[in-house]
Amino acid sequence: MILWMNTEEMALGELLERLRTVTQSIDEIMELDSSPLHAVDITPDLKKQFAFLSGGRGDNGSPIIVFPEFPTFGEITDRVFHNVLTYLTSVPSLSSTGVGFILVIDRRQDRWAAVKGTLLRIAGSFPGNLQLVLVLRPTALLQRTLSDILFKFNKDEFKMKVPVIMLSSVTELHSYIERSQLTNELGGTQEYCHEKWISHRTAIEGFALTVKKTAQTLQSFGTELAETELPNEIQATIVLLSTHTNKKDKMKEDLLVALGQGRRLLESINEPVARDPDHNMNQDELENLATVQRLLSQLDETERAFDEFWVRHQTKLEQCLKLRHFEHNYKELRALLDQVSEKLAAFSEVGISQAHDEHVVCELTSYEEKVCEVLDRATALSREGDKLIENSHYAEDSIQPKCSELRAISESVSSSLKAKKDHLLKAMELHHCLQRACKWVDDGIYLLASQPVDKCQSHEGAELALQELERYLENAGPNQLTDLETVWKEYDAVLNQQFKDRVERISQKQASMQEMFDKRRVSLKKLAAKQTRPVQPVAPRPEAFIKSPLSSPAHRAQQEKNSSETDTGNNCEKGNGQLQNGDSNSRHASLSEEEENLAVLRKHVMNELLETERAYVEELLCVLQGYASEMDNPAMIILMPAPLQNKKEVLFGNMPEIYHFHKRTFLRELEQYTDCPELVGRCFIERMTDLQIYEKYCHNKPRSESLWRQCSDCAFFQECQKKLEHKLGLDSYLLKPVQRITKYQLLLKEMLKYSKGCEGTDDLQEALTSILGILKAVNDSMHLIAITGYEGNLSELGKLLMQGSFSVWTEHKKGHAKVKDLARFKPMQRHLFLHQKTLLFCKRREENGEGYEKAPSYSFKQSLNMSAVGITENAKGDNKKFEIWCNSREEVYIVQAPTTEVKTTWVNEIRKVLTTQLEACRASQQKAPDQVVQTPPASSGTISHSPFKTGQRSFKKGEEKKAEPCSPDVNSSSSSPKPTGKGSPTSLDHKTKRQSDPTPFGFKGWNKASLSLDASEENDGYSSTEEPLNSDHEDDSSKKLSAGKYTVMVDYENGGAQELPVKSGDMVELVREGDDGQWFVRNLSTSKEGWIASANLITLITKSKSCQSLTSSEGSGSGNISASSSCSETYASLSDIKP
Repeated sequence: MILWMNTEEMALGELLERLRTVTQSIDEIMELDSSPLHAVDITPDLKKQFAFLSGGRGDNGSPIIVFPEFPTFGEITDRVFHNVLTYLTSVPSLSSTGVGFILVIDRRQDRWAAVKGTLLRIAGSFPGNLQLVLVLRPTALLQRTLSDILFKFNKDEFKMKVPVIMLSSVTELHSYIERSQLTNELGGTQEYCHEKWISHRTAIEGFALTVKKTAQTLQSFGTELAETELPNEIQATIVLLSTHTNKKDKMKEDLLVALGQGRRLLESINEPVARDPDHNMNQDELENLATVQRLLSQLDETERAFDEFWVRHQTKLEQCLKLRHFEHNYKELRALLDQVSEKLAAFSEVGISQAHDEHVVCELTSYEEKVCEVLDRATALSREGDKLIENSHYAEDSIQPKCSELRAISESVSSSLKAKKDHLLKAMELHHCLQRACKWVDDGIYLLASQPVDKCQSHEGAELALQELERYLENAGPNQLTDLETVWKEYDAVLNQQFKDRVERISQKQASMQEMFDKRRVSLKKLAAKQTRPVQPVAPRPEAFIKSPLSSPAHRAQQEKNSSETDTGNNCEKGNGQLQNGDSNSRHASLSEEEENLAVLRKHVMNELLETERAYVEELLCVLQGYASEMDNPAMIILMPAPLQNKKEVLFGNMPEIYHFHKRTFLRELEQYTDCPELVGRCFIERMTDLQIYEKYCHNKPRSESLWRQCSDCAFFQECQKKLEHKLGLDSYLLKPVQRITKYQLLLKEMLKYSKGCEGTDDLQEALTSILGILKAVNDSMHLIAITGYEGNLSELGKLLMQGSFSVWTEHKKGHAKVKDLARFKPMQRHLFLHQKTLLFCKRREENGEGYEKAPSYSFKQSLNMSAVGITENAKGDNKKFEIWCNSREEVYIVQAPTTEVKTTWVNEIRKVLTTQLEACRASQQKAPDQVVQTPPASSGTISHSPFKTGQRSFKKGEEKKAEPCSPDVNSSSSSPKPTGKGSPTSLDHKTKRQSDPTPFGFKGWNKASLSLDASEENDGYSSTEEPLNSDHEDDSSKKLSAGKYTVMVDYENGGAQELPVKSGDMVELVREGDDGQWFVRNLSTSKEGWIASANLITLITKSKSCQSLTSSEGSGSGNISASSSCSETYASLSDIKP
């Protein structure tokens, strides 16, 4: 930098010195110091031509000034006279003027007075040196005589230091001056043009001034360039370079103009010679030519000096610009390298799971491209800096450290990237080992749990089971986890505390599994070594069979087959009591193993819950970081369409809240139950309020879905998906919270299945019920928010109990006549919402779009107050119909359900609401115990329910009965058997007496219901059939089943893939009852065997030796026992009670 500044100062000094020399030379050439006058200033005076330089010279080289005939010479002012003579005497060279001028005064046509006046004016004001004055006196006789006489007398008046010679003719003049030096007017041969002389003088002086001005301008410009401070910004440097270049170009243009002017002037002076090579120039012309040549030479010198300076200055500016670019790129790259370093440092070195590790490696691999790009740019910039230094850049001291720093940081980032990647790959390798080991252990535990205990009691069965275990252990190979010391040593670099804990857990799990294998092998070896006579093996109790979540239907069928085979052995137990007692120790050992298997299966479910929870948290984090955060990234905003901007809350809802709850709270609390999975229900119960945040997410899901479909093809989502390397789009991940909340109830069911009799069973059941309640609330609220046209407040209608779609006919009684509205025509399609206080009738609108956009809307049509309605359970003509009526049946709504099961559920729920109202009314009537509540008769074949009805009757055409008064708490009924057809031995008479008890069968509603957010059209809004809708406990207790033969009354095919299907009329045998509420059933008609839930059996069969028939009201597995007669039962509404 200092060297460059010194070079710059030297170049500037040299330029200024040259320009000063040029200026002085021009002044000397033009004699500007002695005569500041220019031809252009006195051109009018020169054109008078009262005096001129003819270009002639005397013998000694004296310039000749001619004063030609000029009649008005006396009228010329002294100033004009002085200026012209001053200018004329300044034109010849200093060497010529030093000798002195020769004046030739031509007054041949004038008088003596004119001669005297001219001599006196010249003597008084001639500015130069005089050598000789030659006067051509007047030629007239008188004037010539006077001139001779008077000149002699007045000679002293002229006061001239040089001789004044009076000449009579030009011939005498020729004796003093050669004719070649005189113009034609004086008898000479010299050519002279006064206009041309003035033009040349004006051009020469103008050119000289141009050259001088150009030199001065270049001098000022050079000083300006040298004194300009170099800017620190790229744009300012570019502007400065452009400005200086423009000025330089302007200077060059001026130089070219001046050079052109000089060359043209030179050609003009040389024109006579060019025209006539023999032409001899006079002395003044030769001096003019020399002057122009010298001026051109000075101008050329000036141009060369300036060009040299400009080259250095331009190089300096260009180097400055390159330096600014270098510094800018350096700052940018330094920031990128710092950013890359921070990003690399933020990458997790060890993932919490294999999937997380793979995800981090994918992200790191994807990010590696950007890192390599930054490193390549840094390397290129370092090379650029080296090149600048090689080209002798003035800022070498500043560039060199930056290049070294870039290389050092690049090497550090590259090393960090490689180390990070190697670290993650090592962690992935360990995750793979742990996954293989975990799978090997799980498969081993499943193998232990799936071995049939009954077959192991025999010698052959024990041998086969033992061989199976030995083969499994022999094939362990790389799947088995090595000892911990080896793992610690090999993977020491990647082991953090969490990783160590997982390795220890899997190692302990492997050790436990191997211990279980050892125990099983010891037991099997003992059984295989026992030499006993062939006997029928005693099977364990049916409840010892555990249904593993990993088992397939084939496994289940095989277990059921084994159970049926061992059950046959149970029939022989009466004759083999001693053998059974002899094997009691084996039985206890089997029970202990099954309890151990239950614990293993609970552990399986708990592991699945924890692993899926961790994966869920990771997926939420991935979505929030990869999509939600990118919506705030300024670099990504340009990729977002206008409808998507500022819509992050609409698209993601409260997903951040869900993520923070699961990450900070729920996952940590679930992990505390790792060793006691049967108690995990407490965690769900404690956090049930927090889990209600899913309702808010589901409510926002339609808006999110709509926004996604509107913008799903935009470049923003594609770029985010590309960065995350997701195979699925964002919509799949937005569905994760909905899928997760539904997954909990399935995991809780599995845990509850394997935790019966454990400490936390009640908590698990409560947690399951609460989760199902949340699902139902979410599902119902999704439908409620779609209701339009209702002017009241839906929250005032009480809790929403049920909702679903039905076909509805209306029937109104006007006066004494009944009018059925559209009864014989197409029914109205209505969606009913049953609240605690009100029943809403709505019309379901057309569904458009896809996904959540396909969600229906409901137009409100009518509402019924539940305190004013009654129901008739069976409507004539269809077992799927029931009636809802009010105002003493003045308004009747015939409702047809899609299935009989749906009808039964709705009737039971409405009966439950009416019963609650009846109990409330009874409590208010306790002060009047003597009041009798009567119920009106109902038509044959129907069962009607209404909370209360007193003093009124219900009539049907052609039939009428009186109701017997009875106490509200006493049931009275009469029946007579009557054959009803095939498959039903007996049926009660249609004629029955009414009962005041509103719940004749003690029905109290369902125990639980499993809700699905994606309800089908058939039962939209209605609970799915994952769990049965059971009858009241009192009803169940009064219908205990026992082993024996029964006849099936109703087809049963959709009870589940694992349950035995039966047909109406089949003869079945109940073999044995399990602890899980199921019976092992043998179908004697088809020779098939399997398990059926007890609650379903009650609705399906009747004992062949009895006279009862049990009819089913719910084919999906939920049943209620209908009375063995067709009862007529009516409940009056609250509004019909008479005071």
